[in-house]
Amino acid sequence: MIDVAVRDDVAVITLARPEKLNALTSAMRADLATAVREHGRHTRGIVVTGTGRAFSAGEDIHQAVGRSLVEEVETFHDMTRAVLETTVPVVGAVNGLAVGGAAEWTLCFDARIGTPAAEYFLPENHIGLSISNASSYLLPRLVGARALRLVLDSARVSAEEALALGLLDEIVAPERLVEAAIARIHHWSAPGAATAVHLALLRPSPAEVERAFAVETEAAGRVEASGIAQAGMSRFVNRARG
Repeated sequence: MIDVAVRDDVAVITLARPEKLNALTSAMRADLATAVREHGRHTRGIVVTGTGRAFSAGEDIHQAVGRSLVEEVETFHDMTRAVLETTVPVVGAVNGLAVGGAAEWTLCFDARIGTPAAEYFLPENHIGLSISNASSYLLPRLVGARALRLVLDSARVSAEEALALGLLDEIVAPERLVEAAIARIHHWSAPGAATAVHLALLRPSPAEVERAFAVETEAAGRVEASGIAQAGMSRFVNRARG
């Protein structure tokens, strides 16, 4: 479930499934892409945040077991594509833990502001899944050669570590998080600013992003065909039930 409210001409999209740490079902992913496309045309910018102690636990693995991993990955890709199609700034307000596909989604945002409780966690490698959201291109663009370690280690990255790496641009108090993100958008989109032009010039190359989508979809097909993806997701679900 997602909530959307327009505040000071900025669309605030809130992941609102706190009882599941805002884990993203396929329906939520489609709704997010739709909301970004809609509000990316009619507002000064978009803020994305979460409810509760997590930004998002990423893919809802309980729902994904038995489903086509390729189809699941492609819905994540469309969330990233939707952000990069906008002509307004998109800022992540990372209120807590950001996992997997949700963490990867933030990589295409124009800025990421976190609280001290923010964490990044890319667990796919040790589950037997593959990364998505063009993160094979976007993560090295942000953190350089350290991208490989972040993916292979599957370790949690604290807010301070994320700031040092470039995953976060700023850390603010929790009560200021959304306001700070809105203020950043207002500063960037002041009347007379050439913001749309510079977003087009400086955002990740659409061609490179689409190339990354293609190789990531192919990689998802490989881990699915090998059986390690479904085995890893089943282990995760059974461990959670236990």
